[in-house]
Amino acid sequence: MAKIKGLSETKVEKIKEAAGKLLNPGFVSALAQSEMREKVIHISTGSKAFDEMLGGGISTMSMTEVFGEFRTGKTQLSHTLCVTAQLSKDLGGGEGKVAYIDTEGTFRPERIKSIAERFGMDPISCLENISYVRALNSEHQHEVVEQLGLYLSEGSYKLIIVDSIIALFRVDYSGRGELGERQQKLNQHLSRLSRMAEEFNCAVFLTNQVQSDPGANALFASVDGRKPVGGHILAHAS
Repeated sequence: MAKIKGLSETKVEKIKEAAGKLLNPGFVSALAQSEMREKVIHISTGSKAFDEMLGGGISTMSMTEVFGEFRTGKTQLSHTLCVTAQLSKDLGGGEGKVAYIDTEGTFRPERIKSIAERFGMDPISCLENISYVRALNSEHQHEVVEQLGLYLSEGSYKLIIVDSIIALFRVDYSGRGELGERQQKLNQHLSRLSRMAEEFNCAVFLTNQVQSDPGANALFASVDGRKPVGGHILAHAS
């Protein structure tokens, strides 16, 4: 903050003091944290068997990652969650709106309409409750997440979808020489999303790509040598 033009050290201290009064950054009792966790909502994936595996569905106040090759159903699951997140809670929904960040141009409104009809919902209403943005590069993707706080402050959003989280970072940062910088930027991006999930009690759903690992030992890797992109930073965050 001190690097921003026009903000002196005195002003920064006053801003920090005002922020501290609005949000207590210190210790709270475990009981208070327990009461906070009781507000967690589980959003159905549309499959009862899948929901049971996940302990009830996609959880709010956390980030969930799915990864796989193309045509394995990652975007299809994202589209389904766009609809189920709007269902009533007794039907496994979140009774909220959805923010969809599309980094690969794979969002299809017509799929939302057909999925909405499957769940007996009005297709037009479902589309109106989805805020969509097409991210053009990794910097734009980060800026979009920063702006997202304005929407989430309404309290009506229960799901954030990023499809996919890593695609634009792979384009903008290539080779091992830029790997460190990419991971640092990705870490900052994920940290922001994680804070939003906790602060606004919404679920963050990330799709991720895979990469080949020809040097992997078969004893410690998947059978075909493929692994999710993003390394430990993305694995720890979700």
